Amino acid sequence: MSSEEHEVVSIYPFAEAKREELLSKAGECVFNWSTKDGWPVGVVHAFVWRNGRGWITCGVHRHRVAAVRRDPRCSVVVSGVAAPNGPNGAITFKGRAIVHDDEETKKWFYPALAYGPYTRAGKEGEMTPEEKANADAFVRRLDSPLRVIIEIVPEKWIMLDSDKMAKDTAGQLSEDERGPKLESDAKRMPGELQRRGLS
Repeated sequence: MSSEEHEVVSIYPFAEAKREELLSKAGECVFNWSTKDGWPVGVVHAFVWRNGRGWITCGVHRHRVAAVRRDPRCSVVVSGVAAPNGPNGAITFKGRAIVHDDEETKKWFYPALAYGPYTRAGKEGEMTPEEKANADAFVRRLDSPLRVIIEIVPEKWIMLDSDKMAKDTAGQLSEDERGPKLESDAKRMPGELQRRGLS
């Protein structure tokens, strides 16, 4: 591969099954929103992936809640480092946030968050009494009258399957495993190379 080809990364998206695996195994994400004066802000959050949506929780008094009620556009970043035994790489999705304050959502979400580490480790059915007591206590702590749940509905994906990139570097990636070049690689990079006299 040429040095320019090493800059092309949009051709390494996750296949849908691997994308779901990474998101399902990830225990945390970075949630990003915009402040009233236009500043982008992000915080690390415990994270649940369910039914094709991301789910996080915080107190209703947090600035991020007012921000997404004002402008629901946001993004979520998930690293493969946060997904034990999952695919290597990273996923960002842009989407819109929905704030939930209903008992039905809280009823499934709190246990999903509290038991998530054990589920992802494949040991939910093998939890010790102490581990189960800790998870149950976490559910009770989460169940606060000030707590809301934020659902993020994905609209656009930005992905990097690091295993595909490694295979390509070794000359072992088949053409059908590649994704199409996105605008940054198909248009902006050639324009930048030309501007710098490198094309």
